Amino acid sequence: MRLDINQSGLHIGCCVHCVLARPSEGPILSILSVISIVVIVLGAAYWIYGGLLKRLFKLDPEAKTPAVTMRDDVDYVPISPFFLLGQHFSAIAAAGPIVGPIIAGIAFGWGPALTWILIGAIFIGGVHDFSALVASIRHRACSITEVVRLNMTRRAYLLFLGFIWIALVYIIVAFTDITARSFVGRQTLEDGSAVTGAGIATSSLLYLALPVFMGLLMRYTKLSIGWATAIFLPLVGIAIWAGQHIPLGLESIFGFSEATTVKIWCVALLAYCYLAGLVPMWLLLQPRGHLGGCFLYTAIIGAAVGLVVGGKTVQYPAFVGWTASSGDTLFPFLFITIACGACSGFHAIVSSGTTSKQLRCEPDARPIGYGAMLLEALIAAVSLACVMMLAIGDPITGRSPNFIYANGIGEFFAAFGSAKALGISFGLLAFATFVYDTLDICT
Repeated sequence: MRLDINQSGLHIGCCVHCVLARPSEGPILSILSVISIVVIVLGAAYWIYGGLLKRLFKLDPEAKTPAVTMRDDVDYVPISPFFLLGQHFSAIAAAGPIVGPIIAGIAFGWGPALTWILIGAIFIGGVHDFSALVASIRHRACSITEVVRLNMTRRAYLLFLGFIWIALVYIIVAFTDITARSFVGRQTLEDGSAVTGAGIATSSLLYLALPVFMGLLMRYTKLSIGWATAIFLPLVGIAIWAGQHIPLGLESIFGFSEATTVKIWCVALLAYCYLAGLVPMWLLLQPRGHLGGCFLYTAIIGAAVGLVVGGKTVQYPAFVGWTASSGDTLFPFLFITIACGACSGFHAIVSSGTTSKQLRCEPDARPIGYGAMLLEALIAAVSLACVMMLAIGDPITGRSPNFIYANGIGEFFAAFGSAKALGISFGLLAFATFVYDTLDICT
């Protein structure tokens, strides 16, 4: 009797392990159903919990924001929430909602990662972003450090200021290096086609030039935001296509080594950050942020269409284990790895640094502060879907997170006839777009 019970227990345990750890043998869960549930949960959170926050913070549509009372058309420029949402969203997102969920999903399984993304974004990250934005507009659009100075001790202010400065320098250095490395090398796909880093560099430069022309046209010809979007967003798509045909390969042109090329691109990117920090908001940051946001919306929509048409199923385990192969344990490393996408203190810097100076009225804080965080959670879920479609042990799981993301986007786009190489180029430029937006906002 004792042996039978143990054998039954062993059999049950093995069945549970098979369900969690080996779904590839009999996949029954579609990725579309998972993402659909995520969309429903986030939508409900925006209307229910976001509405509660609006009432608790007593957002007043008649109150004049600093963007209106202190308007100078350089830093303080009130704009429509649709225009501002794209800029704020692309600035807070960065590479975090791509890199973090992919690393954590591979290490611990997509189940714990997705659970933390939803709980964190709805109840912690979204509230944090929203409250930081409201606090700033009610303190003359001061940065979050100035809000601390006015409401806490001088010691707290100095410590916080030092921490913020170090964090910003770290972010700029890290993201500059990530972007520069995406401009070198070559990714050969299974079908023999290739995506070159030099092509991504060309696409990126074209992408940065387009917002300047858009800003000038909107400023001096009174081109509407609708027409500007309709004209320039397709040009971003053309830039992606053209990049691979006219690659800017510094290695081949000047004979530089790959390491030297990365350093040159790092210097060029830092120079861009410097200039972006000096020019008026309407010339670069506002149109670039809007195009970047729309570009990322396109990535989400393209992934959604690919999920519907492609019928991808979940292959990766929902739960791998409490300890990753690297030795990291689920607690606390899951919450450290997935910051952007669930909760990130960096968002307070964006909310109070640039966004609060452009907020047209107080009620706009709900879609900008809270809604953008939920959109970032959706990006994190889509990034996680790029892991879900892979079987455990797939060689792609050993590649860099940006390539895993781009491969997933390529699979989604290929579902409705697009060449996978174009989809991967799109994914890699989307990744770089996140990073660009963070670099210039940081500076």
